Amino acid sequence: MFFHQDAVFENLSIHHVGNKTNDEFYILSDNPVDLAEDEILPELLMHYFMKPFAKANEVYRFYHPNEELQLNELYHFVHKYFEGKILFHEFSQQVSKHLYEVSEHPKIKSGEVYVVSLKNVQMEGEEHDAIGIFKSENKETYLKVLPQQGGFQLNYEQEAININKLDKGVVIINDEAEEGYKVLVIDQTNQSEAVYWKDEFLKIKSRNDNYQQTGNLMKVYKNFVNEKLDEVFELETADKIDLLNRSMNYFKTKETFDKAEFEEEVIANPKAASLFDEYKQAFADEFDMPFQTNFDIASPAVKKMQSSYKSVIKLDKNFHIYVHGKREYLEQGYDEDKGMNYYKLYFENEG
Repeated sequence: MFFHQDAVFENLSIHHVGNKTNDEFYILSDNPVDLAEDEILPELLMHYFMKPFAKANEVYRFYHPNEELQLNELYHFVHKYFEGKILFHEFSQQVSKHLYEVSEHPKIKSGEVYVVSLKNVQMEGEEHDAIGIFKSENKETYLKVLPQQGGFQLNYEQEAININKLDKGVVIINDEAEEGYKVLVIDQTNQSEAVYWKDEFLKIKSRNDNYQQTGNLMKVYKNFVNEKLDEVFELETADKIDLLNRSMNYFKTKETFDKAEFEEEVIANPKAASLFDEYKQAFADEFDMPFQTNFDIASPAVKKMQSSYKSVIKLDKNFHIYVHGKREYLEQGYDEDKGMNYYKLYFENEG
């Protein structure tokens, strides 16, 4: 989907952004960084900035709650730059000042902001120009071993950056501008205060494509089976696992999703299918993510969801039963003499 192997840097500017709430300030550089005479540094920076995006399957778009894209500050600056109405370094300064204004949570760390312009970025089979904005917040200490006559000298460097650990980043592809561009995001902090990167600084929402459709439907169906069906049907744990296994098998073996087919082959109960429609619609309304009746199934989304689809029955602290299919070969009962529940399993071969 996204490839940067042929991409080249056109410009790079670095600034420092502090935490506004903690009375820290921002520092803006006067000029871009000159990379023309260094052969190694551009390669290191390309690795640092772009490698994390190799696995970024989800595509976002800029938006604004008032449905007026120009009110989204970052979109406004990006659009001006792509249209040639603002010089690159001035654009990078405006971006950094905007990031400073939204850095209000007391736990947001200060750090360097790198703004780059790129050419020959490949997105969904086409080459485009792009903008990258990256922030380094966490520093590390590195040891350096230097050879000297008769042995080695040991030194260290504090407050250094690990080029294999990008904290935050966004790549904005110059395509589909009127719809909010194509935006890829990385945020490695995974903490509650970090939502400012997506929600306040970028103001983005997921593009409702096949990847999003596949992931959302699988997520909603899993929650429906685990949380909603119990209110209407008496289901054993094995029944829930069977429903989830059937849905996972459907998404793994089919190339396209068909609503009627899914209801017949997986849910296999008109009343349950109707309940799922209501449950799904509630999700779509709450998150403004309408579901399509048919769409191409995205394998990366299936793979991502697979780990959250549990197929194990845990019995006290003694046994785990893994159920991968053939629900009819598994029976549950209660032994009056022992006063305990039991499972009975039928099988042909022991491996």
